[in-house]
Amino acid sequence: MTRSTGECAHADECTEVVEAGRTVEPGTGYDARDVPGVLPEGLGEAIRATAAEIAEVLRGVADTSVPVPGSEWTVGQAAAHLAQANELMADLAAGQERSYGDGTPQSLATANERALAAFEERDAEPLAGLIAAHADAYLKAVDRCATDENASVVTPLGPMSRAVLGSYLLTHMLGHGYDLARALGRPHMIDRSRVELSLPFLITAMPRVTDADATARLTARYTIRLWGGGRFGVTFTDGAVSVTPQPPSRPDCVILIEPVTFFLMALGRCNPWGAMARGCVLTWGRKPWLAPRFPGLFTAP
Repeated sequence: MTRSTGECAHADECTEVVEAGRTVEPGTGYDARDVPGVLPEGLGEAIRATAAEIAEVLRGVADTSVPVPGSEWTVGQAAAHLAQANELMADLAAGQERSYGDGTPQSLATANERALAAFEERDAEPLAGLIAAHADAYLKAVDRCATDENASVVTPLGPMSRAVLGSYLLTHMLGHGYDLARALGRPHMIDRSRVELSLPFLITAMPRVTDADATARLTARYTIRLWGGGRFGVTFTDGAVSVTPQPPSRPDCVILIEPVTFFLMALGRCNPWGAMARGCVLTWGRKPWLAPRFPGLFTAP
């Protein structure tokens, strides 16, 4: 629920993925239209594994005052925020009402700071345990509420099903897990399959984080395609945005992007110009010049 900015440490990985032969034919991966009411296949495992990998990054760290690159937070603050956020989402999945800002990036930042000020733990070992424990609590809550799987819960970014909330939880952990790994010189835990599982949340959240100033009077149709995976459409009509699982029939601009680069860019962790220069992004269509503008149309919460 907060972002760090700057050039991504992922800089050369999109080229390495292609050279390693790990891509698959377009359209054979997850399709954003297939978002069931229960947890999609692999989401529960990804949540549990990501929490465990973040905990492993933290364990043994003696000094959590190390700054997180591109952020005002230290490792201890970022880990504390992640533990608190995991607890919040577990509570929401269990049906508890928790207020946390009004959905705007500014209100979420304020809520983050207030929550951190009220929570003093900054040591790596206990925070690692809390991050994993609260992720597991979310999964248990979803399992207990399986008969009410289609009911919405109210989240910091609006109403969502428990399945989309799980995608939100995974997305949030991956973003901050990336920050922690980068700060501590460890490998991050983002991969193509986990990015695919983040799409339900990202598609849901995009209209809620549109930058009104950047999109004012904009009329444009985008198709976003991930290498070897999902695709979706984003249409602006005189500034109003619509995000749909089905891409528009006649897009003005098609953006084909390496999945991890897409994820980092969506969360404000990667510079779009650098990604394009490295060949992680390809564009075409009637108005391909619209592509570099796309990331700036949204404000990552």
